[in-house]
Amino acid sequence: MKFIHIADMHFDCPFINLSEKEMLGDLRRLEQRKIFKKIIEYIKENKIEYFFISGDLYEHQYIKQSTIEYINHLFREIPETKVYIAPGNHDPYIKNSYYNKYQWEKNVKIFSSTIEKVETKEANIYGYGFDDFYCRNCGIEEIEIEKGTKPNLLIIHGTLDGASIEEKQYNSISKKQLEEKGFDYVALGHIHKSNYQTTKNQKIIYPGSTAALGFDEMGQHGMIVGELTEGNLKLEFISLDEEQFVKKEIEVTNLISKEELIEAINEIEVQNKEYVEIVLSGNRNFEINRYDILKYILNNRIIKIKDKTKIAYDLEKIANQNTLKGIFAQKMLNKLKSENITQEEKEMIEKAIEIGLEALE
Repeated sequence: MKFIHIADMHFDCPFINLSEKEMLGDLRRLEQRKIFKKIIEYIKENKIEYFFISGDLYEHQYIKQSTIEYINHLFREIPETKVYIAPGNHDPYIKNSYYNKYQWEKNVKIFSSTIEKVETKEANIYGYGFDDFYCRNCGIEEIEIEKGTKPNLLIIHGTLDGASIEEKQYNSISKKQLEEKGFDYVALGHIHKSNYQTTKNQKIIYPGSTAALGFDEMGQHGMIVGELTEGNLKLEFISLDEEQFVKKEIEVTNLISKEELIEAINEIEVQNKEYVEIVLSGNRNFEINRYDILKYILNNRIIKIKDKTKIAYDLEKIANQNTLKGIFAQKMLNKLKSENITQEEKEMIEKAIEIGLEALE
């Protein structure tokens, strides 16, 4: 049997924190559609029998019916392919979800919150779907898989060996337990980074997000193509997202003005298929307003600036001066030394110091 496994497409994701530039969210949503259509074309060209979607196909809060109709129309183009969807924490199978109220194509099977086994000619397919935005126990320990000639597969969304309290809220699943159950393949979703080829004879797979959602998801994104024949599993990762999110660092310590910084950014080499975040580091000698600087960047592929710089002032030295600047520096220094100060508060105080000292020049 041939199958494709994807997860975490997040159709209609708002991309709120992706960029300071307008329209990028719209572009990424169009690229998501393009990527999904690529998958369908691959299925048709290669006669893929099974299509596994392991959760977070769309964003429940933002999904439009037109997008659902677009997805379903593409499912209609592959009537001979069985589509299995295991809803996740961003697209749970709840009362007002499109999984529940929309008429999907006949070749689409959507799992709910009771673990279900579907027997096909080629395999036994088990699946589970979230029925809320959190899941603490899917009951996987109760599964007794059928030992026989047909392979057994599991489609599920969740955290493998979740340790923290937060991870355990998203269906923490024991890898050891999955291995003991003896599944021939486990199609996972939820973690946006692929774990393909991280262990020998791997059968428990996160494909990662199908399309990158931001700068915390660098590298290639795509789908797993698999084939199961007489107990042998062959897997291949195929990249689908033509765009790459990359970070490029600029050290500002030796720069003395906003104009020099803008020139340095404009001189950076950027590839055509890259979305770039500029990370500023070092000790700054002038106030940096990243929103203002971004207006002067010539390359529209540079979409975000992250300021990780620190002020270059010697506050201890300035605070010892018998001047208005010295009094100001001493008061701000005391604030920085306060107990229980948060990182956010510290950054705000540092910015206030920078503006205040420049004003007192």
